[in-house]
Amino acid sequence: MSSTFPGSPWPLGSSLTEKGVNFSVAAPSADRMELLLFEDSEDKTPARVIELDRRKHRSGDYWHIEVEGLGIGCCYGYRAFGPLAPGAHGFRPSKVLLDPAARAISGWEVYDRMLATGPCTNAHACLKAVVTERDPFDFAAHPRPRNSWQHTVIYELHVGNYTSRADSGVAAERQGTYLGLIEKLPYLKDLGITAIELLPVFAFDPADAPPGRDNIWGYSPLSWFTPHQGFASSTDPHQARDDMRQLVAACHDAGIEVLLDVVYNHTTEGNRLGPILSWRGFADLTYYHQNEDGDYLDVSGCGNSIAANQPISMQLILESMRCWALELGVDGFRFDLGIALSRGDGLKPLDKPPLFEAIESDPLLSDLKLVSEPWDCGGLYRLEDFPARRIGTWNGHFRDGVRRFWKGDDHSTWTLAQRFKGSPDLYNKKPVALGRSVNLITAHDGFTLADLVSYNRKHNLANGEDNRDGENHNNSWNHGVEGPTTNAAVIALRQRQQRNLLSTLLLARGVPMLSMGDEIGRSQGGNNNSWCQDSPISWMPWNPDQCDQALLVFMRRLLSLRNALPQLFNPLVPPRETASKQPHDHGDVLRQWHGVSLSKPDWAEWSRTLATSLHMGSRGALLWMGFNAYKDHLKFELPVPASPWMRVIDTSMPSPMDLPEEPVPFTDLEIPMESRSFVLLLAREAANGLKL
Repeated sequence: MSSTFPGSPWPLGSSLTEKGVNFSVAAPSADRMELLLFEDSEDKTPARVIELDRRKHRSGDYWHIEVEGLGIGCCYGYRAFGPLAPGAHGFRPSKVLLDPAARAISGWEVYDRMLATGPCTNAHACLKAVVTERDPFDFAAHPRPRNSWQHTVIYELHVGNYTSRADSGVAAERQGTYLGLIEKLPYLKDLGITAIELLPVFAFDPADAPPGRDNIWGYSPLSWFTPHQGFASSTDPHQARDDMRQLVAACHDAGIEVLLDVVYNHTTEGNRLGPILSWRGFADLTYYHQNEDGDYLDVSGCGNSIAANQPISMQLILESMRCWALELGVDGFRFDLGIALSRGDGLKPLDKPPLFEAIESDPLLSDLKLVSEPWDCGGLYRLEDFPARRIGTWNGHFRDGVRRFWKGDDHSTWTLAQRFKGSPDLYNKKPVALGRSVNLITAHDGFTLADLVSYNRKHNLANGEDNRDGENHNNSWNHGVEGPTTNAAVIALRQRQQRNLLSTLLLARGVPMLSMGDEIGRSQGGNNNSWCQDSPISWMPWNPDQCDQALLVFMRRLLSLRNALPQLFNPLVPPRETASKQPHDHGDVLRQWHGVSLSKPDWAEWSRTLATSLHMGSRGALLWMGFNAYKDHLKFELPVPASPWMRVIDTSMPSPMDLPEEPVPFTDLEIPMESRSFVLLLAREAANGLKL
């Protein structure tokens, strides 16, 4: 039998040594620990059980041991022994526990989630951690793209759903995988995407769902370190790490950054009736917010909330981020319900959360793009005062304000102007730095763009919850018919509205995020919560006959336009505003707001129209945009251009003239705008050489 040694508390998890493998795990309140070694992932009993002596194998809150002769591929688990006190530390040594810092997981063939609950043993049906390499990502061969925030366009997608269809053009064995996604990078590059944001790829349990359904989105992690095996090209537990590295390398080579949607605010262990899989078995009270009676405090909507203010929790999250950023090469993170990580004891919001301070001061994480949701399910919503200097936030107000304007709601015109120029009203009337606010119209959670203009209400019966799940307040509009229709007028209006929404998003100041398939009119049949739908409902369509090819052309040209003129559409410093009809400052770009008449914007509650122009001092206007959400066509008075006007966008025109490859001269003093349409004019000097 191989020898054992005291080992080291660092690094966490399992790591190779000259003699074998070092194991380290936090269990501050445990009386004793056992390390279980399995010869194979399907073994029902451990081949060896090693008891850890608290005098030799414990340092502070960490238990550790070095075992000679072990190496990569070793399968292992733990048993933790301690007091079983209701509402406190629920140690159940009958459960085999997964190392919270495991970088690979095996045992899926025998795993039974139900057996991880209750008092019975589950050694015969448990998941095992697997010893892996910890090699750094090869940044020398595949350096980070480091795209500036000014030029960043984020595209949110689900790794599995993106290439699951047979018409994806991806080989059958790679459909729905990390490697399958690589084959679609040329499409994303051609579209104009600079960053992909992956829905959770942390290992998750598909069985964490109602009976008869699978958890597809993965917003209840099983591990913060392991890439999800279901997206790997084989069942080898090491393959997911290899595949993830290949995906990141291919993205870097294409100039595309990889951001991960990460869930550190809760886990798959659910409420107190949930399974004991990992965190709960080692340090229940340490990892999870609880009240004095030991009841779980839940601001995630998923049964538990991670106590990120606790040093052990914080350390594990930081190490997870370093694993993904330095070993697997990803370029940033988007924190799901991230503001929940700012809560302290008793869920009290903290102005200086220790986790965020640690992230922002860590030099190993200093070159990453960081974004967070500024809200949680407990009602906390912090946007301007988000308690971190370098973490940007999703701007849900942008989504709601732009939707309401194009829907034709009251009190929406002034809000549109604020959102379009960077939401200074939400940031103490100060210009917000690019990267601080991520603008969006749609995301995975909610209607797709096509469904946003096709449904008045959600249609989630397929989820098996009697249509109770999913958001009810969508600011959507079906334009006269609920769902699919053959009415040509309704179809044309919906197509125009999609272009209006996309133009507003991509020409507004800020960092835009697009949702998978919005560029080709992907529909989920009105389902606005497809978390359990591994089906055509949530798959990306690729057959040209099922895709809106005209919208795709529009999107490509729109992104090309945005990229070509960042100083007009997404300046680092927003232009000063003036109400003067004839600006006189020769050096600055100035913004004016208008209605149908120059310099007379209508901010009344009933207003449905708005226009804006940019001027280079007294030389004339460089740009004019008109937004007409009114039910009738109107004529808008135009400012004097610095050089003759060129029409770039008119969403009322048929494709491809709605955004032609080259701008079209426009000479009138007024411009007619159709009902519910958007128009962009550029002075010839600004449009010079522009070819989309």
